[in-house]
Amino acid sequence: MVEPAVKPYLGLLIGVIAVSFASIFIRLAEAPSLVIAAYRLTIASLILTPSALRRSRGELGSMEGKDILLALAAGLFLGLHFASWITSLEHTSVASSVVFVSTHPLFVGLASHFLLRERLSRPMWAGIALSVLGGMVIGLGDMALGPGELWGDLLAIIGAVMMAAYLLIGRRLRAKLSLLSYIVLVYWTAAAMLIVLCLATGQSFTGYSSQTYLMFVLLALVPQIVGHSSFNWALKYLSASFVAVSVLGEPVGATVLAYLILGEVPTIFKAIGGALILVGIYISSREEEVRGEAIC
Repeated sequence: MVEPAVKPYLGLLIGVIAVSFASIFIRLAEAPSLVIAAYRLTIASLILTPSALRRSRGELGSMEGKDILLALAAGLFLGLHFASWITSLEHTSVASSVVFVSTHPLFVGLASHFLLRERLSRPMWAGIALSVLGGMVIGLGDMALGPGELWGDLLAIIGAVMMAAYLLIGRRLRAKLSLLSYIVLVYWTAAAMLIVLCLATGQSFTGYSSQTYLMFVLLALVPQIVGHSSFNWALKYLSASFVAVSVLGEPVGATVLAYLILGEVPTIFKAIGGALILVGIYISSREEEVRGEAIC
């Protein structure tokens, strides 16, 4: 294997830092959640489309009808993921929101068990149980802060469920499509859905401050393109399990950045509950990788 110009571990670190900024940029964007999500996906799609047309035009043109429908479904789930998660940041803390939305591997495991009839192992169940316990601890603390906090937590969990559905569809399509072809189709579908939702709810795309428009661009460039591209690039040189576990650095990074930039100090309930959830995701992610290697 040719040695990359950038060390894989450094590339992965860049990815974790990049995605950790997502919740910060969202908080600094003074616009409705649906508008933020629509701008994020639209700008990212516009940036990626020229490369997709240049490199993947033939592949996109030869797609079968059922694969196109699956890509559209994946895009809808991705759009719903961003709509619910970004909205959650209006109601709950960055720490709670990012930790809860990071539970999507657990929902992938549950869906695989109940829908795909793939039996879950004891470590996977243990990871799910730990994460549920952690969620209860955070919820207990947020109850004292009012119903708004709990609603924000629930929206973040809905975002995790939508992400799990998106990933389950992606597993099937990515076996047939290149990464660039797949994400351009999915991103444009998500962007179109969010634009329609904005128009249907009377949201305006103009009239925001220059800082807010800057946050739109930064969301598309930093967490969406740099962050997620870094993870996919690192998979060429590092194991999937190591990359998956490293992504758990996002809630930690986002919490630290929220403290430094927004002045949000996590409560003891959020700290303990978040730690339990992250350990649960870690156990589940490791077990998922072991199972995947056994199948291969």
